[in-house]
Amino acid sequence: MARQERIDVLVGEHAQRLSERLQAHREQLFPPDASKELRKFTSGEVADLLGVKDAYLRKLHLDGRGPSPETRAGGRRYYSLQDVQDLRQLLEKGTKTPGTYLPGRREGDHLQVITVINFKGGSGKTTTAAHLAQKLALDGYRVLAVDLDPQASFSALHGFQPEFDLIDGGTLYDAIRYDDPVPIRDVIRKSYFPNLDIIPGNLDLMEFEHDTPRALAERSAQFFFTRVGDKLAEVRDDYDVVVMDCPPQLGFLTMSALSAATAVLVTVHPQMLDVMSMCQFLLMTSNLLGVVAEAGGNMSHDWLRYVVTRYEPGDGPQNQMVSFMRSMFGDHVLNHPVLKSTAISDAGITKQTLYEVERGQFTRSTYERAMESLNAVNGEIEGLIQAAWGRKGAS
Repeated sequence: MARQERIDVLVGEHAQRLSERLQAHREQLFPPDASKELRKFTSGEVADLLGVKDAYLRKLHLDGRGPSPETRAGGRRYYSLQDVQDLRQLLEKGTKTPGTYLPGRREGDHLQVITVINFKGGSGKTTTAAHLAQKLALDGYRVLAVDLDPQASFSALHGFQPEFDLIDGGTLYDAIRYDDPVPIRDVIRKSYFPNLDIIPGNLDLMEFEHDTPRALAERSAQFFFTRVGDKLAEVRDDYDVVVMDCPPQLGFLTMSALSAATAVLVTVHPQMLDVMSMCQFLLMTSNLLGVVAEAGGNMSHDWLRYVVTRYEPGDGPQNQMVSFMRSMFGDHVLNHPVLKSTAISDAGITKQTLYEVERGQFTRSTYERAMESLNAVNGEIEGLIQAAWGRKGAS
């Protein structure tokens, strides 16, 4: 008779071995005393971000206005992202059109809270959320990113290793727990991206799923669905946009995040099984959020959009599925899909997004194709944000 193994012991051993290997990998990429740093951007990249000519940036530099770029071989100029933000401040003062270089909130604009969700793993949810948060920061918005997924892939992309860096807590759970919650500012961390702050995640977030039924039974969690929104209200004036990467499940945490949201972005991989899974997710979401609405939850949103991810234009069945979705949901499907790209996946191997890596690491066509796709999607979403504030953008 074959020897049987205790599954709890075996899983624990595997987890320990994997954790040690990941830690070694991390220390190889980033020594223990190091932290992630954002690369500098070429003057051409900065000109594209600001919507000006490279020659104009050179003139500003020669005139002694604005930050001084780093000059490298061949006279190429490089700027840090903080330099870009300083340039935005400078250029905004000289324009007659408010918001040209600083596009964030103005007086009377409400905080935009975008939840990125999908019930099925592998839809590109975290990758989409990370690229969106970073692009908004690059474009001059003040962004708070919240990792609500216990798997914490969003946090890992931004230099956190949850089992080592968050041993004593530090997730949103600490702020929304039912006993002795802390102010949300206690769990917000500055990132290496100027304009992008992060609340990282780890397995502690699962405690909210365990605590809430008990609190409901004790009638101490009548409005559990307001806890995320109430905490975000504490820092409402500090940010323009909040991007929340939700767990791939419809639990109490996701419902509270949806109640706090002003907008919902659903990632969809255009395969039949994924769309079928999304159908089940939408049915459950509708039923559960209907109950929340009846209990007094706010279910009003500025917009809901589906974004097609990991899209391969030459794949016939995928094209059929995209057409099917557009026939079903119309304008609720973003016009631009996120293309499947080796550039995006290869960047993820080193815990980076495409906005972080040097374009020289890829063939020019591969990089530009992927970047054009991401910028088009994020540009559509930025248009929706602006429209929600009553300004230019998509409806």
